[in-house]
Amino acid sequence: MTKFNVGDIVSLKKVHPCGENKWEITRTGVDFKLKCTKCGRELWIPRIDFEKKVRKILVGEKWESVNKN
Repeated sequence: MTKFNVGDIVSLKKVHPCGENKWEITRTGVDFKLKCTKCGRELWIPRIDFEKKVRKILVGEKWESVNKN
């Protein structure tokens, strides 16, 4: 399982209505708080749902897939 940290940029399964697919993690725990990098919209999502929806994580300048076990 990948460990997610505050400040990480992730890509989710579906695109946000503003057209962006990059989210910054602003809080972790039982629930995750995410902020859209384009419009600034924030949302809370339960950890279980987040782990199902996350597809990629930005490491440095390169996107890496999140392994699904």
